[in-house]
Amino acid sequence: MQNKNIIITGTSRGIGYEMALQFANAGYNVLAISRKTPQILIEHENITCLPIDISDENQLQQVNEFISKTLKKVDVLIHNAGSLLHKNFTEITTQEFQNIYKVNVFAVAELTKICIPFMEKGSHVVTISSMGGIQGSMKFAGLSAYSSSKGAVITLSELLAEEYKENGIAFNVLALGSVNTEMLQEAFPGYEAPLSAKEMADYIYNFALTGNKYYNGKVLQVSSTTP
Repeated sequence: MQNKNIIITGTSRGIGYEMALQFANAGYNVLAISRKTPQILIEHENITCLPIDISDENQLQQVNEFISKTLKKVDVLIHNAGSLLHKNFTEITTQEFQNIYKVNVFAVAELTKICIPFMEKGSHVVTISSMGGIQGSMKFAGLSAYSSSKGAVITLSELLAEEYKENGIAFNVLALGSVNTEMLQEAFPGYEAPLSAKEMADYIYNFALTGNKYYNGKVLQVSSTTP
């Protein structure tokens, strides 16, 4: 039985769901955070599910309480949850723009704040970003809110890596290319991505456990296509 504690957001489906199962099946203690909780995750002996909305700062305090009372320490934090909006820029309301940032940026910052006091030397924070957030990469019309938010968390991670390097906490970003998830299909119906959620989850699983030995404050582009 592994004694590492893994926190993953966005575990109701797709990559987050696959990662939660993979870590749990390998014997790690998993805290799975998502608004909806699949029954298979609820029933797994190594998974604790918190059905909360991470864009709500008050609900995030449940994570703080659970770590304080149960986990005591956090070894790996994976910011996987994301909100995607495919809409022309001039048609996006201020509220819609804010909602994207609440999930993709502000929740990442708040959850990281909660976890840092429980992280020791060797801990790893992995933020899942997008190729759309990489400066100079090809951009796609209709993704102004989403891609700009993914660029924001890249910079945030780089700054936190510098701020907490003396603590031995590593912060890295994986900028993913297209993955065949439900979220992608909802935004781009009919588009077939080259990688499945399970295949990408396998990569992130290994990187989360070992990537901090080789990287800190880095952005790795994980895309099999050009662009």
